[in-house]
Amino acid sequence: MERAIGSKVDLRDIEDMLAVEYMSCIWDIKDNEKIQKLDQCTHHYNTSRLQHSLNVSYYSFLICHFFGWDYRSAARAGLMHDLFYYDWRVTKSNRTSHASWHPRVAYDNAKKICDLNPVETDAILKHMWPCTLVPPRYKESLVVTMVDKVCALFEVMGKKHRRHAVETN
Repeated sequence: MERAIGSKVDLRDIEDMLAVEYMSCIWDIKDNEKIQKLDQCTHHYNTSRLQHSLNVSYYSFLICHFFGWDYRSAARAGLMHDLFYYDWRVTKSNRTSHASWHPRVAYDNAKKICDLNPVETDAILKHMWPCTLVPPRYKESLVVTMVDKVCALFEVMGKKHRRHAVETN
């Protein structure tokens, strides 16, 4: 975990005060083996689930930090919002669609790593809104939800753009 996709900020740079502030929000969970295992899971084409989660975490942190909201909870929830290990393109849930079911799986896994506050809980459980019928309760949860969609779009479109560029050359 060195940087979020699209960011020039090296998150290990101790001279960058924003990077230091971000890392202080996630220091106790970032190296957890359950979170690091996400690096083995492909999420959006060439993006690992860990990289996607880092992207959501960092950009949610930045937005909430800018507005003076609970950026710590946003950063932590963003890092744990997709904490599941199955390939959703292959494994089919017997209960509901992956989009509405995996937030519960992520929440159950996140509870095994650390105690979650109400904002973190809400953000993880509702990050797939409107697939999860109940909307996010907190502004930080809504930020994680929207940032998740934007990051997914850029990860998917980035792959398609790279493929198109190769085909036209």
